[in-house]
Amino acid sequence: MRNDRRLATSDEIGAVCAQHAGWSVADGKLHREYRFPSFVAAFGFMASAALIAERMNHHPDWANVYNRVTVDLHTHDMGGISPDDLALASAMEGIAMGLVHAE
Repeated sequence: MRNDRRLATSDEIGAVCAQHAGWSVADGKLHREYRFPSFVAAFGFMASAALIAERMNHHPDWANVYNRVTVDLHTHDMGGISPDDLALASAMEGIAMGLVHAE
């Protein structure tokens, strides 16, 4: 986790959502559903993202059902979306771009 202990601004959140299609704000959390060609691809995405999340010490709320991974990001102890959430969303996009997936 970075030392930037503040909530992200609406402009910062909007910029990440505009840059990475599929991300939106739902219930005060940064939200995205990925669809992959198979369970193995979805699980591979989660394994790769887990390594980054652990290194950041910033862990997502997520779920996997077959080829879908649903992700919600927010900083629990701050009660909102922080720059760490934006950084993790961007990192997840980088991983997903390396995998063949459908929206």
